[in-house]
Amino acid sequence: MQPSAAASVPASDPQYDERLTAPPAWWVLAALAGVAGGLIMLPLGTLPMLGGVILAGALACMAVSSYGSARVRVVAGSLVAGDARIPVSALGEPEVLDAEEARAWRTYRADTRAFMLLRGYIPGAVRVVVTDPADPTPYVYLSSRDPKALAAALTDVRAQARK
Repeated sequence: MQPSAAASVPASDPQYDERLTAPPAWWVLAALAGVAGGLIMLPLGTLPMLGGVILAGALACMAVSSYGSARVRVVAGSLVAGDARIPVSALGEPEVLDAEEARAWRTYRADTRAFMLLRGYIPGAVRVVVTDPADPTPYVYLSSRDPKALAAALTDVRAQARK
């Protein structure tokens, strides 16, 4: 999750890489969903109960895993956030947001045109203004457990791109 030293890393290696994994409590809830599935099927017998535990648990684990699989990377002159790939030349200076500012930008300050990769369980975030005049997106909002490192990696890549 730490940005790599720019001088010793080839351009294709990520300078920042973070997976926005779900918190451990969500996995506990997924296990409890499996138990609930088993209890629902209990009146039908032991075998259906086992099937309920396995099916409900597997579905809940797949949902938690899918939601927690989003990645934020700075690689090869681009910011890759989820499925979006944005060249750093189209971005302005990154702004590190603490928990309170991040909450404000997620709620009452939010612009519906903005690209947001947010996870409510991650308190910090980075907001980067989109400077491309052809793009109607005003800014990019990214949840991050280490927003300072993400902002530093974006700044480093922008500085390298200008050289």
